[in-house]
Amino acid sequence: MNTSPSRSPSRRPLSVVIGAGGTGGHIYPGLALAEALRTAVPDAVVSFIGTERGLETELIPAAGYHLHTVDMIPFDPALGARRYLLPAALLRSAGQARAVIRAQRAHVVVGMGGYPSAPAVLGARMAGLPAVIHESNAVPGRANQFAARLTPHMAVAFDRGREHLAGGERALTTGMPISAALAGLAGLSGARRAALRAGARRELGVPDGRRLVVFNGGSLGAVRLTAAATGLAGRWQAWEDVQLLIKTGPAALADTVAGLSASGGRRIARAVPYLDRMDLVYAAADLVVCRAGSATVAELAATGVPAVLVPYPYAPGDHQTHNARVLSDAGAGLLLADAEATDGRLAELLAPLLADPARLAAMAGAADPGPHARAAELLAAQVLRVAGFPAPSVPFPSPSPLELV
Repeated sequence: MNTSPSRSPSRRPLSVVIGAGGTGGHIYPGLALAEALRTAVPDAVVSFIGTERGLETELIPAAGYHLHTVDMIPFDPALGARRYLLPAALLRSAGQARAVIRAQRAHVVVGMGGYPSAPAVLGARMAGLPAVIHESNAVPGRANQFAARLTPHMAVAFDRGREHLAGGERALTTGMPISAALAGLAGLSGARRAALRAGARRELGVPDGRRLVVFNGGSLGAVRLTAAATGLAGRWQAWEDVQLLIKTGPAALADTVAGLSASGGRRIARAVPYLDRMDLVYAAADLVVCRAGSATVAELAATGVPAVLVPYPYAPGDHQTHNARVLSDAGAGLLLADAEATDGRLAELLAPLLADPARLAAMAGAADPGPHARAAELLAAQVLRVAGFPAPSVPFPSPSPLELV
């Protein structure tokens, strides 16, 4: 059965421009939305607006989408005197975005947060087109606080995200868009989850009988977490039943490998620059130590993996602490201050957890998937409505569990 929204033969294909960039926390949800839109409307044309300085230059073309760049600068007080250039930069980049939007003959623009989305939403306003914004954090970022004044169409990942958005009471809670591969893990249990776990562990090379602890510092890695993981691997090098997987980011890989070699930690730890298959990682992991970006928190909630959350202390509005509390308040994660994230403190914290499978199972059971597993589809339906395209007449296909390739 065709699940695509119907349109008359003379109507041109749906065109959507998504503003997303900077870090993976804005880009990956944008890609999940693009995937959902193309599932709903197979002939949809989806493209992105970003800048030349963020991860979007790698991630978006690699996913098969066209990236248009504008000359926006971050909404960041740390810019010093350069922050006074922000209004001019915003107007210039919004003009560039408007040109892209018109060239793409867009029906609607979506701002996923992060500084590249502000000129996209303003460009839509200048072009006389509707825009939707999605706020991923429990405390909205500056770009979306600005963009919320330009459109009545808003969505949030967490209910508390409404509080700092102008007109936020109108926002739809969609959850955080995650990939179909991750959404397929939500709610799995019993024999099916065990089979996926076994296959994922084989793919990642985790020896039988070892508990897997994943250190994930976000898109670019985290110096604090990487250093703590390296030290922990040295402390635990003689342990026969633990394996550490450390995502370093490309810049820290060589130093981390050298540190593991010097400490003897390579016996139980492996460092990688990226974790491309997060579906495999979450299926295989016993415990994750990570920053508390909104995408990570949503993925943990959806997949039910216990976590120790170490919020980045310089996040605007301390939003990572607020994100982390979504899990810690539910009992699905533990909150650890950045200053305390040392190898010694983590050894004290993790050893009892790893020795207590019942507690880990209770943490996993406390995770509330909420709407995250269907968030991409919910947001896509809102975007279709705003664009004037009917939503699918039947529900989107259910997400499939991961495939091992």
